[in-house]
Amino acid sequence: MSQAELAVRAPRLTWTFGLLRSELVTTFRRWRTLALLGVLAAVPILVGIAVKVETRDGSSVGRGNGGGGPAFIAEITNNGLFLVFTALAATLPFFLPMAIGVVAGDAIAGEASGGTLRYLLVAPAGRTRLLLTKYATVMTFCVVATLVVALSALTVGALLFPLGDLTTISGTQISFAEGLGRALLIALVVAASLVGIAALGLFVSTMTSSGIAAMATTVGLLITVQILDQIPQLHALQPYFFSHYWLSFADLMREPVYWDDLVKNLGLQALYAAVFGSAAWARFTAKDITA
Repeated sequence: MSQAELAVRAPRLTWTFGLLRSELVTTFRRWRTLALLGVLAAVPILVGIAVKVETRDGSSVGRGNGGGGPAFIAEITNNGLFLVFTALAATLPFFLPMAIGVVAGDAIAGEASGGTLRYLLVAPAGRTRLLLTKYATVMTFCVVATLVVALSALTVGALLFPLGDLTTISGTQISFAEGLGRALLIALVVAASLVGIAALGLFVSTMTSSGIAAMATTVGLLITVQILDQIPQLHALQPYFFSHYWLSFADLMREPVYWDDLVKNLGLQALYAAVFGSAAWARFTAKDITA
């Protein structure tokens, strides 16, 4: 590679990282973003306090069916680490994807409504690079939001309940260190489970110049899919809904781990990211920018 080519590539690479850094700083400095993270952090606190109050007289929390949130709730008083799994199970169906939908829906439409999109494209960013930067920012928020829930739950669980070796859903014992490792893995799986709704929100954001409309549409689609996923008559379609396998992360607390639904979930999220990411690119690269 010639020195001229290196000189051209270096500024482009520097510009890309500079753009991503600027997007991350702008996103995480917004009061709306901080408020969303605050709400997510409050959910484990409320759950932990509720369990502590309910069990202060020595009674136990009722155990639900299966391996989802209720089963984890029943174990919180024995080990505070289970509050992490419970909090993620409580926030994943609505709170986490709603927060992602708000950030993703505002990614492009918010710039258009604020009149800054044209100026971003005047700079040497390029539409494809800008779109990829926006999606990377949304995915970073996915990871941060999930870790906020997990860290809040871990802190509250350590303060209110004992910590130690864990009993898995299968009834086997694992060490506390291994339990922490599985908690981190579960948090990453939950973050990856939001890839589909992030791509959908970004696509919606390219369809309108109103940030509020894009956010409302994305959250509305989320609620609609969640409702459809509960209708028995639609069982043939439900495995294709992006939310259908979200709670499969509970299988990571089995011994041995059940991978079938986890793999289906990650594959489905990758499919949604590919389809709606491509649709967002096709729409955005052909869109007339007037604001």
